Amino acid sequence: MFSLKILIVEDDSVSALLLQRALEKNNHQIIGIADSGEKALDILAENPADIVMMDINLAGDMDGITTTEIVNEKYDIPVVYLSASSDAETLNKVVGTNPSAYVIKPFNIRELNMVIELAIFKDRKEKELQKLNNELEEKVKQRTAELYDANRELTKALEKEREINELKSRIVLNVSHGFKTPLTSILSSAQLLQVYAEKDHPFKQKIMKHGAKIENSVRALNNLLTSVLFFGKADENKMEYKPKKMFLGAFVKELIAGIKAGIDNDVTVHEELGDLPKTITTDGELLYQIFDNLLSNATKYSKEGQKVLFKLDFDGENLIGQVIDNGIGIPKSEQSQLFDRFFRAKNVGIVEGSGLGLSIVKKCVEVMNGQIEFKSDPNKETVFKVTIPVNK
Repeated sequence: MFSLKILIVEDDSVSALLLQRALEKNNHQIIGIADSGEKALDILAENPADIVMMDINLAGDMDGITTTEIVNEKYDIPVVYLSASSDAETLNKVVGTNPSAYVIKPFNIRELNMVIELAIFKDRKEKELQKLNNELEEKVKQRTAELYDANRELTKALEKEREINELKSRIVLNVSHGFKTPLTSILSSAQLLQVYAEKDHPFKQKIMKHGAKIENSVRALNNLLTSVLFFGKADENKMEYKPKKMFLGAFVKELIAGIKAGIDNDVTVHEELGDLPKTITTDGELLYQIFDNLLSNATKYSKEGQKVLFKLDFDGENLIGQVIDNGIGIPKSEQSQLFDRFFRAKNVGIVEGSGLGLSIVKKCVEVMNGQIEFKSDPNKETVFKVTIPVNK
């Protein structure tokens, strides 16, 4: 990662020192540490910064939100909020200041690096968009004879900018929320493992338990990052269909093993495999994304003791997969939104998720020229059927 000039605004000296050490380990330059909003503005007046790490709940007359509003107005540099809370009230306060990112304390170095990179990327893209808009407005002024066409293009550009900004903001917030639970679990479980590992065999069960928690948390984090990166490619029109010959049996075995390893409730997965060819030619990565997301959703939203059925058949031209469960289902009134990004049905309760899985499935199916259909009766049966053209 490139070196940045960073100002730390934190009234807790211990937290500020830990943050400074973490940033300096990655070759960043700390231009100063301020324990109040007034001191932060004084430092910025004398020293240019690339980014500001801002504690929301600063002591004194100016809290972090007020200070950020002044920084945005005077210096136009990205601000990353630091907070020990991620409740709705805190998020509502910070959204109005258009934060570049949001970090929950305690953080780790990997999370911190990723959030800083997201903040710098978001800031640069917004400035690039602003530059493009400025250039476009200048052209409109110069070409008064083409005023109607120019205004129409400007409206399109502004609408696209709004959609991109909304998408980026929602991604940042979803990623921040997604990081919190798995990373906290990783941190606490890793610490407990270190303690138990020094003991004798009576603690073997606890070691295994916390080892499983680490594995599941890492899996959740990896899935979230994969989803974000997937849509990054999709939005930049970089998604391509890359068919290669693959062994279908090995693919199914790997898929089911991964799904079973990620189940954290008492749900079982059963396979019904038809007369399948030994090999097929298709895009294995896109195919894996489709069935992995469908099966993960089915197991996640099924109740304890229920089973998920995975059926796979071949009709000579198409691979036909069905995922059937008897979980919570999708309310009829919300089924039209099912494949929208970030959509989560109202009946999901406390089950965590990003709302990206089914939109990824839909995009993959489209790229592979396939079809997807579903039917769902809440608390009875949900069936997803995917038809993908393949070559033997």
